[in-house]
Amino acid sequence: MSMTDRNDAHSVPRLVLLLGGARSGKSTFAERLATQSGRSVAFIATAMATDEDMRDRIARHQSARPDHWQTIEEPLHLADALRQAAAVADVVILDCLTVWLSNWLFSQGDAEQLERDTISAQHYAGALQEIDALLQGISELEPGKTLIVVTNEVGLGIVPAYALGRVYRDVLGLVNQRVAAAATRVYLMIAGLGVDIKRLHETATL
Repeated sequence: MSMTDRNDAHSVPRLVLLLGGARSGKSTFAERLATQSGRSVAFIATAMATDEDMRDRIARHQSARPDHWQTIEEPLHLADALRQAAAVADVVILDCLTVWLSNWLFSQGDAEQLERDTISAQHYAGALQEIDALLQGISELEPGKTLIVVTNEVGLGIVPAYALGRVYRDVLGLVNQRVAAAATRVYLMIAGLGVDIKRLHETATL
């Protein structure tokens, strides 16, 4: 992806989605795209320091980012965070939808409630409403602003054995589909390499 045409704001992609498995290079690729754009960057971090391991992970990610990047920590309210980030930067990285959805689901009830199969309908609808609000926020950005969204592809493995895992997998799959449909470019990350699957999809014929 190239975002170097700074003279034509309308040529800049408004929404870019990066998805892949764990340790596939999603965050590194997102940060490289933002750096190569040569534009100002803000970072929306959705992770919360809930335990020592997560605190270490957050610290490692923070130390790897340039000091001049703006960082906004927001575990739940993505549309609000986007407006705040876009006010101070031209390229915004949202990392990541996977963690955001986990935060959002657990904000809806305790773990025992979420383990029951009776929660699916309300959580499908509620999560997608949050994503629709984010997409609406993207559509309202000034020309020349770009949001790079990082998410995981969790649907390639076995069906989870517990209810919460199945709900999480299914809701994230729908969230990813909703964002991918609106994105200018969608990259599937494999071993640090990004394949532009949206472009392949648009050119595919029988």
